[in-house]
Amino acid sequence: MITTFTANPSLDRTIELGSALVRGGVQRARTAGAQAAGKGVNVTRALVAAGVATLALLPGDDTDPVILGLAVDGLPHRALPIGQPLRSNVTITEPDGTTTKVNEPGPSLDAAHQELVSAALLHAATESSWIVLAGSLPPGVPAYFYAETIARLHLGLGGRCPLIAVDTSDAPLACLYDAPAGLPDLIKPNAEELAGLAGTHSEAELEASPELAAATARQLVDRGTTAVLATLGARGALLVTAEGAWLATHSPIQARSTVGAGDSSLAGYLIAHDRGATPPECLRSAVAYGAAAASLPGSLIPTPEQTSPESVTVTPLAPAPADRLLAPSTQTPKE
Repeated sequence: MITTFTANPSLDRTIELGSALVRGGVQRARTAGAQAAGKGVNVTRALVAAGVATLALLPGDDTDPVILGLAVDGLPHRALPIGQPLRSNVTITEPDGTTTKVNEPGPSLDAAHQELVSAALLHAATESSWIVLAGSLPPGVPAYFYAETIARLHLGLGGRCPLIAVDTSDAPLACLYDAPAGLPDLIKPNAEELAGLAGTHSEAELEASPELAAATARQLVDRGTTAVLATLGARGALLVTAEGAWLATHSPIQARSTVGAGDSSLAGYLIAHDRGATPPECLRSAVAYGAAAASLPGSLIPTPEQTSPESVTVTPLAPAPADRLLAPSTQTPKE
């Protein structure tokens, strides 16, 4: 079973416009909808559609619209009561695929709520092959929460600890490497996040050179992370492990919304890994799922039938020269 944890879930409201967004104007939506979401929830949604056993763990009262939505959609979940409403996020998509998101901060989780979450994760981990820690942290939760959670899982379970994947950004991502008591087995940064972790090259430089991005990701593998799955925008995605590095690109698609594409990519990787696929095939599945999500409206998560793995080209990557890797960027590192 794959357990996902969404620290800051939401009810995602999506508005699809029939024309470009006019700031300050009044426009009519072509379509609109709402769905229980959050990065971990989105991963669980894709896993359920693929027939992979999964559980979504998240804070929220049973009467909250997000939790009710999970039940209506038939997604296996365990909600941890917090006595506060979960947040709503609004996504506006334009015909050319431009996506604008407005995310609420979410409810504040105090120390007691955080301890409840940690205990639930430790219990779920005993029956899981993967634990996925996904998304931003809500108010009141310290940036080191994911790093501390990983350390507690390793300490509490030892050799029985499942594989751990993390998909987050900013300070919670940086904290994973500030105190590496137990690093994740997989991280899924985009180019901006990868640049921020390394502090030597900009997002644009990494997107322009997959070889440079692979060499940058290699630094994280050398520090103890088993695999780095990095998305590079229009250049595709790459996977770096101790055994090698690969770049995957998808044939051109008509992008409708980028919401959930990264979550779908992570789900695609996990689905393939769960079935014993090789690293290149895990990457192929990740890119197929990400591209399928981008081609769907709103925050829809693709089913296996909506993906096209045969449209993905996977190529081994040679490392970038050492002098390029060490050259400092002129961009200020992301804080």
